[in-house]
Amino acid sequence: MYILSATFSSTTFLKPRVSSSSSSSSVSSSSSSLSSASSTRLRLVPLRSSSRRSNSACPCSFYSASKVRAMAEMVKDKEEKEESLSAVESAQRRETRHSRTFLNVTSEAELLSAIRLETEAGRLPANIASGMEELYWNYKNAILQSGSPKADEIVLSNMTAALDRIFLDIEDPFVFSPYHKALREPFDYYMFGQNYIRPLVDFRNSYVGNISIFYDMEEKLRQGHNIILISNHQTEADPAVIALLLETTNPHLAEKMTYIAGDRVVTDPLCKPFSIGRNLICVYSKKHMNDVPELAEMKRKANTRSLKEMAMLLRGGSQIIWIAPSGGRDRPDPVTDEWFPAPFDASALDNLRRLAEHSAAPGHIYPLALLCHDIMPPPRQVEKEIGEKRMIAFHGTGLSVAPEIPFSEIATSCKSPEEQAKEAYTQALYNVVTEQYNVLKSAIHGKQGLKASTPNVSLSQTWI
Repeated sequence: MYILSATFSSTTFLKPRVSSSSSSSSVSSSSSSLSSASSTRLRLVPLRSSSRRSNSACPCSFYSASKVRAMAEMVKDKEEKEESLSAVESAQRRETRHSRTFLNVTSEAELLSAIRLETEAGRLPANIASGMEELYWNYKNAILQSGSPKADEIVLSNMTAALDRIFLDIEDPFVFSPYHKALREPFDYYMFGQNYIRPLVDFRNSYVGNISIFYDMEEKLRQGHNIILISNHQTEADPAVIALLLETTNPHLAEKMTYIAGDRVVTDPLCKPFSIGRNLICVYSKKHMNDVPELAEMKRKANTRSLKEMAMLLRGGSQIIWIAPSGGRDRPDPVTDEWFPAPFDASALDNLRRLAEHSAAPGHIYPLALLCHDIMPPPRQVEKEIGEKRMIAFHGTGLSVAPEIPFSEIATSCKSPEEQAKEAYTQALYNVVTEQYNVLKSAIHGKQGLKASTPNVSLSQTWI
């Protein structure tokens, strides 16, 4: 999903819940994520607006420089109109203007028919409609793989919610601020993402490494310290996978976590609803910085604003920040087809380290490894255009964290100029992430299970 630098680089998923308690909660992520994927349905009662927005409001339809500029102007105008509203007030306005096209369906046939009817009516762009239908079939096939006796119910419930949220964003595009706090009311986007991904995770073949370190992190957060997680990145669903694997032991960590998020996860219509449910520092991807050369300077200035937001957060303490210094998702070797963590960008990592060191609160940097590419693999190659195909599968996942690595220890031991120390520190973190990743790989893909544990990585299944 994500990278941080003066020119940054680049995920997230779902089922909805609007509970009676949501009205008393804040937009800060503080609620638990333990609802089942098949037990709740939307209870919003939005009013149908007499006028619809045109298809040109859809972010994914802007590919040319002129169209990107038009989108930027639209976003600026929308921000100015709603800057006086709180996030919840703005969300409530969106809900009241929202149609019930997908909420009213009761069967697969009705759901697919609704996509076609909205397309024919000109309210749903054809490319988005195609993506929605493809997403439906891929999600259904994945849930059927799980063997769940409630597969059909789960698919209809979760996909009804997903398509409703996607269509809402076509009608009224959500605009992310540089620092976005997870939106929990009037619609709980966090739970929406959790419940969509939950049935894709094979918990019988999933593992967490070094769970005791996650408890140590929680204690440090309570003391006002900052936590930085240096991680590889595999899928748009990474935040949900992290939260699902920690929800029985450390749900507070998962809900409090802030992700450094690339621009693609806040502009792709099929991804945006899932991103709304996460705490994000929004940046423009380093890999896509020059896709439209005339917008590069605007993107750099926006990233500078995001750096300032990050600095203010860390200054307040008790923050847990997740970043992928690779600048994007891992991809398999084109020759061997083997997956491995993508190399880290030393400048991105060093920027974040310096921000943490200059905050008033103590900071701790931990190497984190994720293995979950099977459930939602990215395209084989980095794509410039928004609108990738979503391949989905039911599979085991893994998460592991290692003890913190202070920069001072690496800098002292290497006794070299600062630039070399930064490279050495980056490589040290990458090596530990890769070591943990290989253990998870042996446990999940190698079918070794808990026996794959090593002296440095102790695996467990805390949900059993």
